[in-house]
Amino acid sequence: MYAVIQTGGKQERVAEGQTLRVELLGVPDGEVVELAPVLVVDDGRVLATPAELQGAVVSARVLGSERGPKINGFTYKPKTRGRRRWGHRQHYATVEITSISAPAAR
Repeated sequence: MYAVIQTGGKQERVAEGQTLRVELLGVPDGEVVELAPVLVVDDGRVLATPAELQGAVVSARVLGSERGPKINGFTYKPKTRGRRRWGHRQHYATVEITSISAPAAR
């Protein structure tokens, strides 16, 4: 069984026991968070519509937070002395998928 979840504007395929990095959730470490699936595949049964996914839940435990790599940028406008340096470092939460539950077949 696997599911596709959406978090932070991105979609990720997950299975039970998998560890992944998602954008910061604002939840303390050790807390269990429920993520809404976009797609669930359970032994050949594919659930994709909102009516089929009603009641489906992906549970994940927040293991900790970390920061991604530093991204440096530089913009330059010729003839006007326009120069600007900028940097960014994204914050991530590391989560472990604990369970994927699909609604019972009708």
